[in-house]
Amino acid sequence: AKMEIATEEPLNPIKPDIKDGKLRYVANIFPYKGYIWNYGALPQTWEDPRQKDKNTNCCGDDDPVDVCEIGSKVLSCGEVIHVKILGTLALIDQGETDWKLIAINVNDPEASKFHDIDDVKKYRPGYLEATLNWLRLYKVPEGKPENKFAFNGEFKNKAFALEVIKSAHECWKALLMKK
Repeated sequence: AKMEIATEEPLNPIKPDIKDGKLRYVANIFPYKGYIWNYGALPQTWEDPRQKDKNTNCCGDDDPVDVCEIGSKVLSCGEVIHVKILGTLALIDQGETDWKLIAINVNDPEASKFHDIDDVKKYRPGYLEATLNWLRLYKVPEGKPENKFAFNGEFKNKAFALEVIKSAHECWKALLMKK
């Protein structure tokens, strides 16, 4: 079953994603089974649905910024880890900006080799292409169209990703202050 952070509930528990009274599932996108990375979110970030992103010209998706953690260990649901940010991809989901951070667990045995998005290309050839393909197609089994991307699907580097995080953190702080 697909799990989601219940952002409208106190303490934001992680719960099964239910739509129209039915559990939602992560689709298998051939040749992959389920997610191809550990999928989570960066705390204290928010993609504001009322604010146009200066890079994508689309408003945010009303969620924390998503993280695709590429380490070698399969993590448990709800596990909290410290990650090293490597880059980002701007998914445009039904007209909303849905940033996907690419990161690696700082405690991964290979983390010392990864410093920026080009290191993913170097040490995990084909992984970013697989990520782009998976994110493009994952809603097709539900009868929805393929997802689109800003920047023609180009992954942006660490410096760019850190600016995305900074902006989303400012949005989160403003949300807390009800600005």
